[in-house]
Amino acid sequence: MATLVVSDLHLGGRSGVDVLQDRERRAALLEALDGVERLVLLGDVLELRHGPVREALERARPVVEELGRRVDEVVITAGNHDHALVAGWLERIARDGPAQLGLEQRIDPVEASHAAARLAEWLGPRTSVAYPGLWLRDDVYATHGHYLDLHSTVPTFERLGAGMTTRLVGDLPPRATPGDYEARLAPVYAWVDAIAAWSPDGRAAGGADSAARAYRTLTGGRRGVRGKLLAGALPLAIAGVNRAGFGPVRADLSGDAIRAASLRAMHEVCGRLGLGTAHVIFGHSHRTGPLPGDDPLEWGRLVNCGSWVLETHFMQQPAPHNPYWPGGAVRVEADGAPRLERLLG
Repeated sequence: MATLVVSDLHLGGRSGVDVLQDRERRAALLEALDGVERLVLLGDVLELRHGPVREALERARPVVEELGRRVDEVVITAGNHDHALVAGWLERIARDGPAQLGLEQRIDPVEASHAAARLAEWLGPRTSVAYPGLWLRDDVYATHGHYLDLHSTVPTFERLGAGMTTRLVGDLPPRATPGDYEARLAPVYAWVDAIAAWSPDGRAAGGADSAARAYRTLTGGRRGVRGKLLAGALPLAIAGVNRAGFGPVRADLSGDAIRAASLRAMHEVCGRLGLGTAHVIFGHSHRTGPLPGDDPLEWGRLVNCGSWVLETHFMQQPAPHNPYWPGGAVRVEADGAPRLERLLG
């Protein structure tokens, strides 16, 4: 079975960075689906942090319907920006204890959430939800990758929030289950989602792109007085966070540091979940790879399918060489290693 995996579409947001709203860019993905039997939407399919879920669904519907007309089977997984797709189902699972959540649960979209049911209605009858990931082959596992936030040293809102919940529920065990990760991360997502739901103008849902704004400000994108003050204060703030026990996090926000931190954290997730020597496809960080010139030892058997959003603050390098350029996908065939493709050259 030929499978195409794409992640981080962020459909339905208010910022206009989701490039699949553009007909020409959408055509590139639709063309790549020729001959594909299964499409995996690997989390952050919807942008649910800019306002009500209803609004995101309305904005996303035309793109989702077009995808559904081009492929027979679709599997949806949830990420951090659309965690609400499975949040209600997860709460029911949690009543039986976190150990009940394994590496792959297949869920009827109607049982997952109203939003998942609407997506399935537009994508077609062979649509299912898998969480926190799914096995594409015996040696290929795919998951959004948001569990890496628990191990990352990049001081994002979610990393700091996870540090706070860890103080309450305890450290992650060396051999963890997905339920152990959810216990430390799901409360953070629920808090941000609640703010978005109760803020129709979207202004209060700052978790949606606060990491991007911080990166832009602190790494020179906006070197006004405020940017200089924030950059100077960052090491002190990081030291305070680490002393409080919410880290460890680091003040280095360079592109190389973010890439390295994400890969180290994702390797940690794979080890804790017992994924062994499987190829692991993920998204979340929006950094496509491995690309020519990347260290194969740093990546190991990880493959990141990138995103479908245009983030200009990461565009210091020209396209298509920039690792953050949108349009990444991973093709998985019956055998052989997963193959990274960049569809928007």
